[in-house]
Amino acid sequence: MTFESKDLLQHLKSLQAGGVGPARIVIAYSGGVDSTVLLHALASTRPKHGRELLAVHINHHLYAESDAWQAHCAKFAADCDVPFVAHSVTVPVDDGESVEAAARDARYAVMRSIVADGDWLLSAHHEDDQAETLLLNLMRGSGPAGIAGIGVMQKFGRGSLVRPLLGVSGDEIVAYALEHELVWIDDPSNLDTRFDRNYLRQNLMPQLAERWPGLATRLGRSASLAGEANELLQALAEVDLLGLGSPDRLRIRPLMALPVARQRNVLRHAMRLCGLALPSASVLQRVISELIPAREDAQPLVRWSAGEVRRYRDHLYVMAGVPVVPDSLPQRLDGFGTPIALGEGLGELRLRNTAARGIDPALLGEGLEIRFRHGGEEICPIGHDCTHKLKKLLQQTAVVPWMRERIPLLYAGNNLVAVGDLWIAAEHSAEKGYAVEWNDSPCLT
Repeated sequence: MTFESKDLLQHLKSLQAGGVGPARIVIAYSGGVDSTVLLHALASTRPKHGRELLAVHINHHLYAESDAWQAHCAKFAADCDVPFVAHSVTVPVDDGESVEAAARDARYAVMRSIVADGDWLLSAHHEDDQAETLLLNLMRGSGPAGIAGIGVMQKFGRGSLVRPLLGVSGDEIVAYALEHELVWIDDPSNLDTRFDRNYLRQNLMPQLAERWPGLATRLGRSASLAGEANELLQALAEVDLLGLGSPDRLRIRPLMALPVARQRNVLRHAMRLCGLALPSASVLQRVISELIPAREDAQPLVRWSAGEVRRYRDHLYVMAGVPVVPDSLPQRLDGFGTPIALGEGLGELRLRNTAARGIDPALLGEGLEIRFRHGGEEICPIGHDCTHKLKKLLQQTAVVPWMRERIPLLYAGNNLVAVGDLWIAAEHSAEKGYAVEWNDSPCLT
């Protein structure tokens, strides 16, 4: 069996939902043989698929030859008449798998910033990569999602990540490159057997393939079957999630009513929907054994490298982490609707005119200063007949404890005028005043 460009076109067409293809095809182009073949096949069939192409090269600067590799990629893309961009990233230098993982994370972060609405990002992973991924995940004790290996198509940023060569062997890709006299880069790190994937590729896969011919195809079939099983588990998780609330705020009592296996399944699904890398089985078990049965007045926390799960009252909160409170914000809120970013994960504030009662316009001459809680604040909100301790108001409103110090407070001089978009001080309000808009705010309750 041989691989031809028409095979690629046919596979891409089969992935088009409702016959609608990508607005643009972005190619993750490393310069290796796999991505070189992918780029060449797409460029040579452009009259047939008619899509705009963009080749993106990420320079990790991990080797002395990195800049030369970038220049090679730029030239090859130009020879193919494909627009080319290169981005440099900084990767923490350390021995072992951490370098590989850090490079992948940095690479994908750049790609997410490039992929626009409706774009497909094409990666050149092939059948051998799928087989290696399945075996590696088995060694790590992965479940169905890990055994399913690399997905053919998945959501990625504002577009989709597509791997159209998963059914093509590495030998077929090399044969295509030789037939078309393509020139590619051989990355020396691929020979470094300190990395698990390279050890498997260099030492174990040849022996396994000698004993079981067609190994990669067989493992690919197993990955496909595991993928089907994983899709069923995700469908079940979607059903369970309907009774639990939102992925980032799960109701405890109906969660406790599920069998433990379904608790684990829906928790993993919620974490994925929140954009978090999944924790280990032991961390997930801590969520089930420590957080779910905890007292309602307890505030337990389970944290892993990619996120955390907290409990407050009758809910579990799934999140990447608690936003950092800035020391101060140099800008002041004005009456012109100018937004002010509060910091990563905290959203932004702005004021807008309202026909209802709002912040007195007379206070906006020098703008309102944004501060965060230090304790002891008091306010008499519009509609209340007395002053309250802010701490008490936040407790009564069931604002989660870890966000109470992260709610922006608006001051005119030393006078507390508003608490986020929750309350405006009655004594500093007026008819046809200003409302507070807190856009992209974190979950408070």
